Amino acid sequence: MRRLGGPELKMPELKVPPFAADLYYDLRDRRLLPLVAVVLAALVAVPFLLSGDSEEPQPEAAPKPAGEAGTAGASSAETARLTVVESKPGLRDYRKRLRSRRPTDPFKQRFSGPVVRGGQLSSESATTSTSPSTETSTPTTTESFETTTKSPEPSPATSSPGSGGVGGDEPSQIALFAFAIDVKITRTETKPNGSKEREPETRKRVLAPATLPSQKKQVVTYMGISPKTKKPLFLVSSDVTAVFGEGKCVSGTETCQLLEVEPTFPETFVYGENGVRYKINVLSVEPVSAGHFRSRP
Repeated sequence: MRRLGGPELKMPELKVPPFAADLYYDLRDRRLLPLVAVVLAALVAVPFLLSGDSEEPQPEAAPKPAGEAGTAGASSAETARLTVVESKPGLRDYRKRLRSRRPTDPFKQRFSGPVVRGGQLSSESATTSTSPSTETSTPTTTESFETTTKSPEPSPATSSPGSGGVGGDEPSQIALFAFAIDVKITRTETKPNGSKEREPETRKRVLAPATLPSQKKQVVTYMGISPKTKKPLFLVSSDVTAVFGEGKCVSGTETCQLLEVEPTFPETFVYGENGVRYKINVLSVEPVSAGHFRSRP
């Protein structure tokens, strides 16, 4: 038959989605396509069957003789045995499942990392970063703590030849600090005619180590503060026979050797054979400047 003139019409090519194709092949390999067809037919037929008129109940059939009943039972059993089909489900070959995908190299870099661009440093920061560091640090002890300060750089006119000019290594100063206490000491003597209490003596800015109440009578020695509780520590003399107060014994078994006292709570020490009592009350604890230390590189 001769075609009429005009543009040739092409039908669009229909492509089955990979999901639908995979589902079809899986159902076919597992032999489930007949079951799916039966389910679809039942879904379509059930509404029509439910909407139709109910059929009249048929009269029950008369019981058959024993011989006929046995024959019918045997035929039904044979029919049921013939309709049973053994199912051997299995998985579809992975090559068919993954045929639409392309293999990739796991060791090939697919994404490029971020590009970090460094900024240009200013002249001040560049000079600071290139100049050698001259600061030194000293470990903190239980008696004092230190802070590091950098000494100002000398001008070119006053710099010595050995210092290397402005850019040479310069010594740094370290400010030393210690914990000083203000303490109040009261001495009481016991005499036959009664006890006699002297006028209290207040000593300020006592730095460790310091013997109290004096160098001749070393009842206790101030050793600084505890690094954990920040409370004053007193080394108790062996001539002390008794201690009364709220202090905590840090070291010692039978007699306390190192005592941690609570500020503003007095401690009484019985000293010597005469039983002279010294009441020592720490009024305050504060850090004070203990001088400067100049270190060289």
